[in-house]
Amino acid sequence: MAFPFLKATSRADRAAAGGRRWFAVLASLCVAPTALAGDTTEMRPTYGTFGTPSLIDMPTAESAPDAELATTVSNFAGTTRTTLSFQITPRLSGSFRYSAIDGLLVPGYNVDGSYNPLVPLPAGVNPNTYYDRSFDLRFRLVDETRYRPAVAIGLQDFIGTGLYGGEYVVATKSLSPRLRVTAGLGWGRLGSHNSIGSLGNRPVNVIGEGGKPTFDQWFRGDVAPFGGIAWSPTDKLTLKAEYSSDAYTDEVRSGILDRKSSWNFGVDYMVSRNLQLSVYSLYGSEVGASFTFFNDVRKSTVPGGSEKAPLPVRPRTEADMRDLGWTTDPQAPASIRSRLKSGLETAGLTYEGLTLDARTATLRLVNTRYNNEPQALGRAARVMSRILPGSIETFRIVPMVNGMPISAVTFQRSDLERLEHESADELLARTQVTDGYRLSPPAEADAYPKLLWSLGPYYRLSLFDPDQPLRGDFGSRLQATYKLRPNIEISGSLTKKLFGNLDEATRVVPSKLPRVRTDSYQYSKQGDPALEHLTISGFGRPGPNLYSRVTLGYLEKMYGGISGELLWKPTDSRLGLGAELNWVKQRDFNQRFGFRDYDTVTGHLSAYYDFGNGFHGQLDVGRYLAGDKGATIALDREFANGWRVGAYATFTDVPFDDFGEGSFDKGLRITVPVQTLLGQPTRTESTVLVQPLTRDGGARLNLKDRLYPRVRDYHRPDLAREWGRVWR
Repeated sequence: MAFPFLKATSRADRAAAGGRRWFAVLASLCVAPTALAGDTTEMRPTYGTFGTPSLIDMPTAESAPDAELATTVSNFAGTTRTTLSFQITPRLSGSFRYSAIDGLLVPGYNVDGSYNPLVPLPAGVNPNTYYDRSFDLRFRLVDETRYRPAVAIGLQDFIGTGLYGGEYVVATKSLSPRLRVTAGLGWGRLGSHNSIGSLGNRPVNVIGEGGKPTFDQWFRGDVAPFGGIAWSPTDKLTLKAEYSSDAYTDEVRSGILDRKSSWNFGVDYMVSRNLQLSVYSLYGSEVGASFTFFNDVRKSTVPGGSEKAPLPVRPRTEADMRDLGWTTDPQAPASIRSRLKSGLETAGLTYEGLTLDARTATLRLVNTRYNNEPQALGRAARVMSRILPGSIETFRIVPMVNGMPISAVTFQRSDLERLEHESADELLARTQVTDGYRLSPPAEADAYPKLLWSLGPYYRLSLFDPDQPLRGDFGSRLQATYKLRPNIEISGSLTKKLFGNLDEATRVVPSKLPRVRTDSYQYSKQGDPALEHLTISGFGRPGPNLYSRVTLGYLEKMYGGISGELLWKPTDSRLGLGAELNWVKQRDFNQRFGFRDYDTVTGHLSAYYDFGNGFHGQLDVGRYLAGDKGATIALDREFANGWRVGAYATFTDVPFDDFGEGSFDKGLRITVPVQTLLGQPTRTESTVLVQPLTRDGGARLNLKDRLYPRVRDYHRPDLAREWGRVWR
């Protein structure tokens, strides 16, 4: 097989006897039609040593099921890789990898392992273990058909140190329901063994601080073929063989891998629908293993939930609809309010007020239980149908958040009666969602003031930092909120660590900026017990589509001061615009009442947009804690059950060299709603932030009361996404 676009090299000549022959065979199998190729039965993609859909060490063109989140841990030749992969769309996937390599020699060390002080020491390197962080992207260009293979293009370690940097184009074809072949071309690391030519010149890769996309290297330099075959004799077992184009140059030079062969062999076993175990024979000299846990984040552990079913809607008779006798009974409104309050409490909802006339009832409602807001609205409407007089046709429910009327959701009672056993979409089409500005009934006299408090566990994690894959503190947290009025509250929390190792961080991070975050380990060392926050906050509705917040006090573990925010967000719009301004002063390391010398003004203009299909974007432009100016871009994929998976990147006017290792701030975040794990409704959720590096550039306040996440839940775009639970 000829590749006229490739420039011949001496290495290509040496590879002709091996790489070209097997690649030609596999490539022809990938494109050749077979009698069995039309079978629509699919083998499930399996994960390899790099934690992506792969044969063993080489990628395939397969994609994981849409929205699958996978964690892979693999080990061989002193190398442990921990990879988080997410199928962002049916075609696009992204991965973050944290690798620990024992004995890797990198610039800064002599061959005997001794440190050479004349060469700068790359961050994260020590004589025993090198820790590396990398990001991958993969896009499936072409779907498999009867006569055509699936084709994918990928970038490996495209924004990291470059240790695993490589690119590839790969094709995969099913020859039968249980047999697949793969053939591809790789550049970078994936073009380092038995190349068959070159495509331009690839800049020499020097392992450095990383963090910047390696645009100048993509699909340049030596190119080499790889491929293999996978066969599943049973639904649980898959046998694999592959030809690798990765020379493992740095590992061989360091003496941690003896690469005797280009062939790898592996066995994958599906222990359950969520767990894959694998063992490998690698490069003729090593034995390796991996396990992968994967989960479709759209599905709950307890499908549908295990909470009690709501009471059914109570249908009315014609006589009920005509009866207005209650309107002349002076005792009736008080009785109705009392019974409605009791009924809502039984449903796990909080009644705060009600206005009534002959045909319309407006309910002031607080939902502290249901993470799916339509479920709260649906249950409240059912309770209203069982208690309110039959003449009342219109139910208007005004959900309140921090004393702010967020929206007004209006049901026609006859629709509830007629559509209770029909599709939820039919009810949504007949439900009005409008701005709740000035529509909420007043809170009843006994509703405020009130005290809410809790005592429970807490955890704080640091994942994949340059020296340690996992650090964490665990302890108890006492938190309380005293609501003086519906929209004014005093809030605070105290923590006491029981065990953990966040205080064991010893690295002193150099910084050319004010140390606004790089001293965070000192707060873990000295802040026990710690006052996490102590604030007084006021929330308001200054006008239609407008929301406001002012917060004063100890705002987070590292800063205190005053914060103000204004948000414009129409109820039926996908777009929201916000402005935030803060004056803050850095707190003492012991997290009590004192302050350090540093203070600053920080703030942002923000735009939020719901792109549909669960994708949500955010752009923040402004001034950060270190005085740098720039923008943060974030994109999340959100699901009806409350799961969110997203990524962000911040670029400011701080030069990459001044920012330090990582070049700019970036990270991943995964939000897990607790109700999907327990099967019981709760608004509690846990967010894991995978931030490989903590630096001073691009740092923002960690405020707990920002408006947009609180406001959007009851606006029509978010309600529509979760509306399927309105009848639950």
